Amino acid sequence: MPDLLKKTLLAGVGLALKTWDEVEDLAKELVDKGKMNEKDGSTFLKDLQKRYEETQKKLEDRVEQTVKEFLKKANVVTSDELKAVKKEVRELKKMISSEKETAE
Repeated sequence: MPDLLKKTLLAGVGLALKTWDEVEDLAKELVDKGKMNEKDGSTFLKDLQKRYEETQKKLEDRVEQTVKEFLKKANVVTSDELKAVKKEVRELKKMISSEKETAE
C-alpha cells in the first residue's frame, strides 16, 4: 500500500515535469512570433526555470512529508525504524552472550 501511494504522488511530480516542457514551448513560441526578442526570451525562460525548480523542490518535500505522515498514521514500520530494531536486537544478543560467558 505505501508503494502505491508513493507512486501515485510521484506521478503528480511527473505531470509537473511535463508542464515544464510546455512552458519551454511557450517561451520558444513567443520568441518565434516576435513578441519577445531572443535575449528577453532567454531571460524569461531562465527566470521561469528557477521558479519551476524551486516549486518542484517544495512539491517533492511536501510529497515526502505526506508519505511519511501516512506511514506513521497507518502504523507502517519504516526501513530506518526496522534498522534501529535490528541493531538493538544485535546489541542485546551480544549482551546475553557475554553474560552467559561470564556466568560459566
